[in-house]
Amino acid sequence: MRRLKAPLFTAFRLGNGMEFLEDELVFKFSRSGGPGGQNVNKVNTRVTVFFDVASCGRFSDAQKRLILSRLATRANKDGVIRVVSQRYRTQGANKGAVIERLGELLTDAVKIRPVRKKTKIPYASKQRRLEEKKRRGMLKQQRAQKDFSDF
Repeated sequence: MRRLKAPLFTAFRLGNGMEFLEDELVFKFSRSGGPGGQNVNKVNTRVTVFFDVASCGRFSDAQKRLILSRLATRANKDGVIRVVSQRYRTQGANKGAVIERLGELLTDAVKIRPVRKKTKIPYASKQRRLEEKKRRGMLKQQRAQKDFSDF
């Protein structure tokens, strides 16, 4: 009789303190390339995780919009984010890596970034730029005024 293993991760925590249960994630396993020799041809070590942001109740609507806009390349039209890992030779290691990566992506997407303040170009640097332009123009004018009619 075959014993079922307990899941590796029952929950994972984001940097901002939010915790997600493993049943909120959908895992898909497939064969991967990379290291593993003959193992690559017969064992499903590649892990793809799907996380449905749109139906997740842990995020506010504003946070959902922020996540989906910042992770738009990883999300489909239904608001499901997809993350893949095939770096390691074992399914368990790839599963841990994909959960860690998803956590990093969500934490980074939810962070509020400071608004960039526009700065004014200093007057002195504008003047230096204009003086240099005048100098180059004068040099080019002097080169063009040479008279070669004596030859």
